[in-house]
Amino acid sequence: MKHVLEHIKASVVINKKLLAILIDPDKQNIEALPDFITLIKASVITYIFIGGSTVEAQRTETLVLALKRLTDLPLVLFPGDVTQITEAADAVLFLSLISGDNPDFLIGKHVKAARLLRNSNLEIIPTGYLLLESGAETAVQRVTKTQPLKNCKHTIIDTAKAGELLGLQLIYLEAGSGAVNPVSGHVIKGVKNDLNIPLIVGGGIRSKQQLDDAYAAGADLVVIGTAFENNNSFFEELESYSISGRFLKAR
Repeated sequence: MKHVLEHIKASVVINKKLLAILIDPDKQNIEALPDFITLIKASVITYIFIGGSTVEAQRTETLVLALKRLTDLPLVLFPGDVTQITEAADAVLFLSLISGDNPDFLIGKHVKAARLLRNSNLEIIPTGYLLLESGAETAVQRVTKTQPLKNCKHTIIDTAKAGELLGLQLIYLEAGSGAVNPVSGHVIKGVKNDLNIPLIVGGGIRSKQQLDDAYAAGADLVVIGTAFENNNSFFEELESYSISGRFLKAR
């Protein structure tokens, strides 16, 4: 398997859209995991992201080890805190919350993580993380004690571009878990048109139409969590993608 970042970049070049499922270790029942993974394997999901805003100690590693026994899909940490880092995964999104002004989530947490990652075998992917206004207070907002960016397209575009110019390898537009509204198409399009690095979009996407809209606007990789947690039939809605060939598996 190619490295995760290399695979994402290669997919962008040939305009193949990618899909990740986000699994929260605090919400996933380990006993129910085999049936859930069967659905994932039969779908066009490309990556499994693991993480949450707050996760009980050791639950991330327990989940990752269980997943490794069931699937060969790349397991990518999407950590809300240093305590969610585990060597059992394949890669980690090294997230910098560039939309906020809390130094802990701009660099403070990263300094602590450096002690764990200095000699790590994890693929470390520097990622600019932008929390956007979505119509409701989200867990990310509460935990980071930062305000989401208002829906001013120019501010969001400039913030994303600043992340790219700082050397970050991915930009992640996040509406947040529990978002009322997903990231708007005009914001996705504006950011994508100004970037030379891959664009990830997540939060608030609960239907195939919203997924289609995000891809049409320019998202290279979409992350969905709540829709799969609450509705297994959402897997069935994605079956048409398997035929269309729009997706590229990371195997």
